[in-house]
Amino acid sequence: SIASADMDWNQLEAFLTAQTKKQGGITSEQAAVIAKFWKNHRTQIHESLVSQSRWDRVLKNMNWRVDLKSQLRHIDQINTPVAIVEMELGKNGQ
Repeated sequence: SIASADMDWNQLEAFLTAQTKKQGGITSEQAAVIAKFWKNHRTQIHESLVSQSRWDRVLKNMNWRVDLKSQLRHIDQINTPVAIVEMELGKNGQ
């Protein structure tokens, strides 16, 4: 929970306090250890999670346009905008 929310110091303190008060939760000593670990390794943990969740592809090109329907069977569908998006993906570094 701490890593996925990328908690700042205030959020971390509130979260750990709630965990210590919860039945079957953690002890205050465990909370202190977790807080110290998070303070020292937050950046590395965040970068690791980002690199694991990043796609291996990059956006190479993108084209888009908006079309308006000018003739349809039902009058309420006329002038309804439709967006068309074309994206070209490529491997990272290629």
